[in-house]
Amino acid sequence: MATLTVRKLQTFPAEISVPGDKSISHRAALFAGMAEGRTVIDGFLPSEDCLCSVKAMEAMGAIVEPLEERPGVGLVKLAITGRGPKLQAPAGPIDCGNSGTTMRLLAGILAGQDFSAEMFGDASLSRRPMKRIADPLRLMGASVEGQGEKICAPLTIRGGSLQPITYTLPMASAQVKSAILLAGLYAPGTTTVIEPVATRNHTERIMSHFGLRWQRDGDAVSVEGGQVARATDLVVPGDISSAAFWLVATAAAPGRELRLTNVGLNPTRTGVLDVLRRMGAQISVRELSSAGEPRGDILIRASDLHGTVIGGAEIPNVIDELPILAVAGALAQGVTRIQDAAELRVKETDRIAAVAENLRRMGAHVTEFDDGMEITGGAPLHGAVIPTFHDHRIAMAFAIAGLFAEGETVIEGPECIQTSYPSFTRDLAGFFLA
Repeated sequence: MATLTVRKLQTFPAEISVPGDKSISHRAALFAGMAEGRTVIDGFLPSEDCLCSVKAMEAMGAIVEPLEERPGVGLVKLAITGRGPKLQAPAGPIDCGNSGTTMRLLAGILAGQDFSAEMFGDASLSRRPMKRIADPLRLMGASVEGQGEKICAPLTIRGGSLQPITYTLPMASAQVKSAILLAGLYAPGTTTVIEPVATRNHTERIMSHFGLRWQRDGDAVSVEGGQVARATDLVVPGDISSAAFWLVATAAAPGRELRLTNVGLNPTRTGVLDVLRRMGAQISVRELSSAGEPRGDILIRASDLHGTVIGGAEIPNVIDELPILAVAGALAQGVTRIQDAAELRVKETDRIAAVAENLRRMGAHVTEFDDGMEITGGAPLHGAVIPTFHDHRIAMAFAIAGLFAEGETVIEGPECIQTSYPSFTRDLAGFFLA
């Protein structure tokens, strides 16, 4: 098994440019593939997950042109010439790898096609519940077949003559919302999704970018069927979920400061900044002009961190950052409580159990709950062997924890990091001497 060895923080970079936003890169590839015309995507995240979305659209007739490869990072600029809303049947099953975003959003597109297609994924993705998308898509008229009560992958979707629905989400999920809205583009009339709390709005923003009209009325988001996406170039900002690892590393390092450049500042994604400010971090933002997603530079200075409560309506805004925020809790003084986050149990792994186990391995005091955990910070951390459970965010969060631990921290199976941040280990090298 491959490993990544992390030693205590010794050096510190002045500036980091994080790779393109994962959520936006997925959506850019999917919408470009179903648009009419040629779209150039600059700042694309060439992670294994996002490349699954590109390959899926290519398998259904989109033409993909690589335009720029960056050493140590990969394909960061490409052009996609779409097939228009009606795609061609793939020659075989579509491999979604580890990507729940690919599988769930693509399900919405496939629901509107006139062919049957199968999607499959790796062992981790095959355990994730797809009933949450199967239920509304079936109500709209598509056939969705999967494995067991949770309708797990592999999934077979047979598109049909869809009907619009008004659907109240049983959980806060941008992926489920997006799947329904995508299917709604193929249904005559108005399809409406009602959210229990607001989730990230990248799908709505990118619909506007491709000329598709939508409306928000309170907790409800609606789209009219029959619209056709029009190709238009776009630039993907840096991923704030990737920036979060370096934000915590800096916040906990006395006397240090770091600038993160060209980071996406979508208000539905910046909760990590609010949480770290509550914990005592000094953060300033310089916004940059942008025609699409808001973006800017973030300057963070270390401070004496203290515990906080993370829960309620802010959870969807920080769901991907909770593993690294739990590490911040272990590095802070006092108690940090994460609650209302049961969704963490159905991510790439059970992230509540994984975070709690690994923090304990490093000497932290943690109490686990059904919907979160309580961390009593301040205990000195020590190096340990850290299982990643094939989860990229677990791997990266505990690599950061290793910067503050005595001795060596050994991350098992770090190859999972490739699903979201291919250049992570290169950027990590700026914080310690191998």
